[in-house]
Amino acid sequence: MHILVDADACPVKEEIYKVAFRHGVPVTIVSNSPIRIPAHELIDRVVVSDGFDAADDWIAERAGVDTLCITADILLADRCLKAGAGVIAPNGKPFTSASIGSAIAVRAIMADLRAGAVGDPVGGPPPFSKVDRSRFLSALDEAIMRMKRGR
Repeated sequence: MHILVDADACPVKEEIYKVAFRHGVPVTIVSNSPIRIPAHELIDRVVVSDGFDAADDWIAERAGVDTLCITADILLADRCLKAGAGVIAPNGKPFTSASIGSAIAVRAIMADLRAGAVGDPVGGPPPFSKVDRSRFLSALDEAIMRMKRGR
């Protein structure tokens, strides 16, 4: 089992480390620039080029049935799900094969709205909250337990 983190804008890295240490699950932090990580045998860092989707490509190429991916990127989540990986957003909401299609559709609609917005811009997601952090911790712990039972 392995956790892959799309880390450049991930607000829950500390929570990931805490849960990974408790369960003894290795974590790879993937980013376009160096990010400080704890000095621990379970935590690894991969710095990819700053090319478009370089971190996403690295993660998607390594995602599989024994992998849990943490990302807010809907298109990366889709690629990881297709590879058989579990996927959780930093707000704790899981991406599933049943939910990814509608998430991609909403993403496309929002992109169209932002592209056509005149005057008041169309806003992005709500600010990250303590509830999101708590939901993420619970979802991550549940996903790891589910993967361990499936082994």
